Amino acid sequence: MSETLLEIKDVSKFFPGVRALDHVDFDLRPGEVHALVGENGAGKSTLIKIVSGLYTPTEGKMFFGGKECSFESPHEAIMQGVSVIYQELNLVPHMSIAENIYFSHLPMNKMGIVNKKKVFDDTRELLDYMGLKENPRTKVNALPVARQQLVEIAKAVSMDSKIIIMDEPTSALSPTEIDNLFRIIRDLKQKGHGIVYVSHKLEEIFELAERITVLRDGQYVDTVNTPDVDAGKLIAMMVGREVKDLYPKVGGTIGDVVMQVEHLTNDIVKDISFYVRSGEIVGFSGLMGAGRTELGRALIGADPRFEGTVTVGGEVLLPNSTEASQKAGIGYVPENRKEQGIFAAADVKFNMTISTIKNFSAKIGISKSKEVEKVNEMVGKLGIKTPTIMQLIQKLSGGNQQKVILARSLIKEDLKVLIIDEPTRGIDIGAKAEIYSILDQLAQAGVGVVMMSSEMPEILSMCDRIYVMKHGRISGELTCDEATQERLLQRAI
Repeated sequence: MSETLLEIKDVSKFFPGVRALDHVDFDLRPGEVHALVGENGAGKSTLIKIVSGLYTPTEGKMFFGGKECSFESPHEAIMQGVSVIYQELNLVPHMSIAENIYFSHLPMNKMGIVNKKKVFDDTRELLDYMGLKENPRTKVNALPVARQQLVEIAKAVSMDSKIIIMDEPTSALSPTEIDNLFRIIRDLKQKGHGIVYVSHKLEEIFELAERITVLRDGQYVDTVNTPDVDAGKLIAMMVGREVKDLYPKVGGTIGDVVMQVEHLTNDIVKDISFYVRSGEIVGFSGLMGAGRTELGRALIGADPRFEGTVTVGGEVLLPNSTEASQKAGIGYVPENRKEQGIFAAADVKFNMTISTIKNFSAKIGISKSKEVEKVNEMVGKLGIKTPTIMQLIQKLSGGNQQKVILARSLIKEDLKVLIIDEPTRGIDIGAKAEIYSILDQLAQAGVGVVMMSSEMPEILSMCDRIYVMKHGRISGELTCDEATQERLLQRAI
């Protein structure tokens, strides 16, 4: 037991009516990356919260450095050398990078006064190590999300934590930033730190981890040495069945042009021209900051359009009007599900029909029965897992939230084009396959699909044509037969 940094033995966690963890085992060795995988709802987050002191286990034991322990609070866990980098960042936006990094362990002089010079000098040294060129005095809210993610990681490194838990750490990072993060992780391993790595990106798991522990429905499935499994076997362990067709693209009959964009320009995207045909899935690839998201928002009128035209179904849209894009038959699923997609404090029904509530109008007000009927129909059609359509959407998994947002567009009676930005970010393997299947079915039904994604496998596997963006411009166009990861990167860089 003394050879492990952390050992979880037969741990269970019960909530009223829910068994979140059921007799789970896990251990972490010094100088190891140990991946923790499973679908959303498998129990990964609950286990992390037990290790970090947010939850106390209902049953079972935890050993830290060979000694039995139970952290009473996150602060106690931090003091004992456990740091957690959550997918939802835990930074204070209006404080500087330096203040965020050293907030919990500010260096003091003999008088008990904060040594500000040391704070900023140490931060500069740490940022150099992290590959960040920002000024330590820069406010965190001035940074893009990707750099905020690296600041969060720098905070954990600054504490010299024995155990660092990383929850989807690359979700907002570009390929270059991911390479930099992997360099840091390998260096931390060399120094004897133990890293618990949580990710839905299997290619990262196979590149980084020595061992993999699989959870399913709150239960321990197995711990395996990474070289002993392949992606197919790992997926089967996670979902309890074999997922043969992660990218179930059948494709539809590609018809006439349904969307034509000419010379679209604003302060981010420049002179963008492209077209989408009915039944076609068109991808937009590129590095972080290339302008994919800004293009999508400009297309639907959420961001300003200074020049250019957008034509849908032969109709030229009024610029800067989301109402005009909706009336023309454009559906939109945003990149940031939490901040731009869902109404967290509202139920599934409200979230699904908010954009099309007029479809259910009656002689007096809204026909609640028609609305409920349609929502229940979409829940069944898309396989949305929810106990009731009155369930708060924030209680659903990421994959089911994404399906609800998708349904918001699919309810449209005249949907011609669906623009979907990062369709599977933060979604487990099983839900990914379901989202891809929905997009393929839309194409088969004659809808034109525009997919913005930083995930090259889904772009290469799902799209009929791919546009590559760089610095707000289109730098290349490839058919599915021409496209490879190397060619996409070449045009993006």
